Amino acid sequence: MKTATEIIQSAIERFGPTLVLSTSFQKGGMIVLDIAIRLDPSLRVITLDTGRLPEATFSMIESVRHRYGINVELIYPDADETRRMVQLHGPNLFLKNVPSRLLCCNVRKVRPLQRSLLGVGAVMTGLRRDQSDSRETIEQVDESATPVKINPLAFWSSAEVDRYTSFHDLPVHPLFARGYTSIGCESCTRPTLPGEEERAGRWWWENEAVKECGLHITPDGRVKRAVDVMLSEIVQHG
Repeated sequence: MKTATEIIQSAIERFGPTLVLSTSFQKGGMIVLDIAIRLDPSLRVITLDTGRLPEATFSMIESVRHRYGINVELIYPDADETRRMVQLHGPNLFLKNVPSRLLCCNVRKVRPLQRSLLGVGAVMTGLRRDQSDSRETIEQVDESATPVKINPLAFWSSAEVDRYTSFHDLPVHPLFARGYTSIGCESCTRPTLPGEEERAGRWWWENEAVKECGLHITPDGRVKRAVDVMLSEIVQHG
């Protein structure tokens, strides 16, 4: 098993300017960014602005820009698709059921990211196996994904993440100090409780659902088909 630095260095050498770091500036993503920018200051760094992010996330983006002197590229959802979705299903559709929530994630996150990755050879993330059961099989390098997915911290523990963050005095998203352990849209994220897994605060009202938006883990076939049907209405009329 290679170290995170070895994985990132290899990705830079292999993919060159077609390598992208996609991050929401949580602790793992910040570690990948910290290592990668020292190896390649020209690395393209992107983040999704869903239109429903907490203000603290924008403060974090500014901290990163100031610390590293880099441009952070914000990726936005398609305005027509978002408008059509809200017209058909309401602004808080994510509270109705899992397919409706995944539709919102698709329009605000998955599709914008897909568009931004056209022509990209590989995308790096801060995903780790110990974040949730749904991520326990991720690999450091996933050649089956298009573009190739690089997860340098796949085998890191949360304790290792905290040690690196503290030792290198990395910027930390302000919401971590308020009990959050995973941060997404403001309306869909809460602090975690003692004993809960790291992503339990995401879509917490979905007791039995997988805590994923579809960016990294594909929903099961039945749910995916339901999402595809609703998405076809929006894309068709967009």
